[in-house]
Amino acid sequence: MTFNFVSPVQELVLAHNELLSMQVFGRKLRIHSEQHGFPDLEGVNIAIVGVLENRNDIDYIGEDLSLSEIRKSLYSLFPGNWFTTVADLGDIRCGETVGDTYFALQETISSLIKKEIIPIIIGGSQDLTYANYRAYDGVTPMINIVNVDSNFDLGDSSKPIKNNSFLGKVILEQPYNLFNYSTLGYQTYFNSQEEIDLMDKLYFEAYRLGEISTNLQLVEPVMRDANVVSVDMKSIRSAEVSTKQKYSPNGFDGKEICTISRYAGISNKVSSFGIYEYKPSKDDDATSMLVSQMIWYFIEGVNCRVKDDNFKDDKSYQKFIVLVEDEELIFFKSNKTGRWWIEIPFLPNDSNKLKRHTLLPCMHDDYNAACSGKIPERWYKAFKKNCV
Repeated sequence: MTFNFVSPVQELVLAHNELLSMQVFGRKLRIHSEQHGFPDLEGVNIAIVGVLENRNDIDYIGEDLSLSEIRKSLYSLFPGNWFTTVADLGDIRCGETVGDTYFALQETISSLIKKEIIPIIIGGSQDLTYANYRAYDGVTPMINIVNVDSNFDLGDSSKPIKNNSFLGKVILEQPYNLFNYSTLGYQTYFNSQEEIDLMDKLYFEAYRLGEISTNLQLVEPVMRDANVVSVDMKSIRSAEVSTKQKYSPNGFDGKEICTISRYAGISNKVSSFGIYEYKPSKDDDATSMLVSQMIWYFIEGVNCRVKDDNFKDDKSYQKFIVLVEDEELIFFKSNKTGRWWIEIPFLPNDSNKLKRHTLLPCMHDDYNAACSGKIPERWYKAFKKNCV
């Protein structure tokens, strides 16, 4: 198992790190450096991987990408009371073609998840999510992707992949591994009605920015069911970031995007986390610090993971059965954490994707809605996808 595609962390970052307190995060990392070589991954739980690829950005004009400011900000933060060991593997540089970069990222992520190490990808353009998704080929049979974004990124799958159209490739290219795709924080005026209708037709989940901002707890069950989480920096409102990063006056604020990152970390299922569309600028401090804090909160979440979905032990959960119309909805509540699940039934006469009873994460509000005679929308969409 090799990691030949990653180059060491820049010397200027390492020199800056040497001047910091011994208690900061950067002094506790295992870092890939020119002097000491590739770090030992034995016992490592999380690995940071930078990707300097942005050529498929629709606004690309030939500028180079550097992640050194993010690293300097991240290294300067103090870690929490964490038990995880984190490594910084350095950067994947641009290949001869964008496809070469995709291959390098795919192989790197695949090697990490096989070792049960969670990669945190810091990227250029968000089309890198496609390579992230492909890293699961032959590793995990069905994949759920959560995209924190103002756009769906569906695009035209018949055209070359771009950062605003990678989802079309994910859906239509073999092998077909995608089960669910959820978008958190989409803004209607950035998405055509045709795209909104297609998301609904495919039974994918979409949560508007106002819906999430009003109730951030909606994020938790969606993240609990995700394998891949992709965050587009364009989902963050312009007041929170540096000049070159500004995209829209509306979006998540710093506290909200850090809470969302923490929910991703807490999920036992999330096995890769990516932050994309970072654009360095001269007044970079705010953006690089925000990305660093998002990473910090994701790692904090991983340290707070609780194994609470062992439903073989009757003492570990409570079971609730609710009749709604002609459906018998079965809910489970963990005695350890109080988190809820709803059962998606196995349909023996259909060639469904899951081939088994599946527990879908949900909220207490979904149980209350069922008790009031309403079928939860998440259950309905998952059930319909299972029938396809």
